[in-house]
Amino acid sequence: MAGVAGFDCFSFPGMAQMAWLQANTNFKWVGYYLAPAPSHSDTSWMGRRGALAAAGWGIAPVYVGQQLSGPGSHDVTSDQGITDGNDAVALMSGDGFPAGSCVYLDLEDGPPFTSPRTDYVDSWVAAVQSGGFLPGIYCSHGFAAKVQTAYPTARVWAYKVATTAQHNVPGTDFPEADPSGSGFAGAHIWQCAQNCKLSLAGAPTSAPIVDLDTALSADPSAP
Repeated sequence: MAGVAGFDCFSFPGMAQMAWLQANTNFKWVGYYLAPAPSHSDTSWMGRRGALAAAGWGIAPVYVGQQLSGPGSHDVTSDQGITDGNDAVALMSGDGFPAGSCVYLDLEDGPPFTSPRTDYVDSWVAAVQSGGFLPGIYCSHGFAAKVQTAYPTARVWAYKVATTAQHNVPGTDFPEADPSGSGFAGAHIWQCAQNCKLSLAGAPTSAPIVDLDTALSADPSAP
């Protein structure tokens, strides 16, 4: 089974660049960073949902929550999970995402999936469900199965990449492999490459640094 090509990048590339990508590549959907979030302050994607959807883009909203280590905020507790889950609901609602849409909690750290990480995610998932949205989890393929077992209705966005170093990716035809290639058979999305410098001759602006993804659907947030 083939997947559907998409990408995510830290900042919004601009509508002219998005129109060029839509016309000249096989990208069908895009990651959409909800902000301000605990570990993502750039708000450039916000307010763009309506225009992107009207242009035919599928959207995967991402909430970059508390992290165990590395960049970002590190308040990994059950109480903070409630706060952040409610925040994700407010950001989704404020930007016009329909009830039942999936929002993906971004967990940058790898295995193991244990307390206090599980305490935080439990509360975040419950708050998002109470707010009328479907929870999704972006996580390492190394504990994706544990995430799915803990939250059977959640959509899993698993990452498994060959390198995290910036590298050049030529062409305009991007991965469309089945997300099960992530190493987790139940993945809804697979992030298969990170820190990719695209070569987009003729694009209106310089190519952004992106992560490449492939999904089971052309709109990974659709209810």
